[in-house]
Amino acid sequence: MKYYIIAGEASGDLHAAHLMRALYAQDPACDVRFWGGDAMAAAGGTQVRHYRETAVMGAVEVLKKARPILQRLSFCRRDLLAWRPDVLILVDYPGFNLKIARFAHRHGLHVAWYIVPKMWAHKAWRVKALRRDVDALYSIFPFELPWLREHGLEPRYFGNPLVEQLAAMDFRPVGEGPVVALLAGSRELELEFLLPRFVALEKLMAADPHMAGFRLVLAGAPSLTEAQYRRYLPADSRIELVFGRTRDILHQARAALVCSGTASLEAALLGTPQAVCYGFHPLTFAIARLTVHVKYISLANLVLDRPAVPELIQNDATPQRMFRELEQLLRDDACRSRMSADYAELKQVLGGADASAGVAKDMYETFARI
Repeated sequence: MKYYIIAGEASGDLHAAHLMRALYAQDPACDVRFWGGDAMAAAGGTQVRHYRETAVMGAVEVLKKARPILQRLSFCRRDLLAWRPDVLILVDYPGFNLKIARFAHRHGLHVAWYIVPKMWAHKAWRVKALRRDVDALYSIFPFELPWLREHGLEPRYFGNPLVEQLAAMDFRPVGEGPVVALLAGSRELELEFLLPRFVALEKLMAADPHMAGFRLVLAGAPSLTEAQYRRYLPADSRIELVFGRTRDILHQARAALVCSGTASLEAALLGTPQAVCYGFHPLTFAIARLTVHVKYISLANLVLDRPAVPELIQNDATPQRMFRELEQLLRDDACRSRMSADYAELKQVLGGADASAGVAKDMYETFARI
């Protein structure tokens, strides 16, 4: 079978890479063509575009890049018709992928969607588009399932792929000494918001005798360059920027400040005490407050439906608040113990020892007989 896969950001690239390996195991003669990143490239297949060319987030940022987005959509449509896959697999990234799903459906291509868009948080109208244009829908979070079914969709769930990925990791130390991990996100606008606050936090920690001994290790996202990070880091900053070792950094860290997203779930599954920090352009945030309807922003809290990890959002994400949260995470044994118990429950709820293999098998069996 011929699979055409589109992932538009770092987390999607990672999940899609594991799915690709599972597809090759399930269907050894398959042919894969994809939009994605380095992880997918390492899994095999033919890369069409890197997600660095396509990643964009936020209303203001989308408007700024409208023309190149339209050009990429046009190219993708032509490429799909030229190659005509047996299955188009769309991995999250709804702003781009919903348009491609509509086009593919109109032209008689079969469509599978892996990692459901967060319609339960905002833009619920997407339900109609998924019902119309998608043949098989795969969720990776159990809390989504009741909402999706109530809205006329039939999601398939085989567990969360992060559980299997982290269980198979062989962790290596990132230098010596106690570490506080800093994860500032995978997009430029997230760096713009968080890195100046992390630099101010560094000064607060250096002035405190109980905190001065910790190394601040900043995990570089594969979607960004070193130059993009250095733009916000003063020459005298001792924050250590390390690429390609995010999970090693989280595994070693005594605590972490994590941009909301997949990294916050990774920290939880690795057992790292954390606070989730998030914010962006004031206009984008103002729009989000009107359109996003969700109780929590961190995946651990959403899965457990309670505030298992603290969340510092927009105006609350100050260096002073970050410092106070770190103090508690590092020095309060009762806090660490409560979070550890919540993490154990989280892992049990998610499941997913063979999530990627389950999805690949279901996709193959679903579409091979069509």
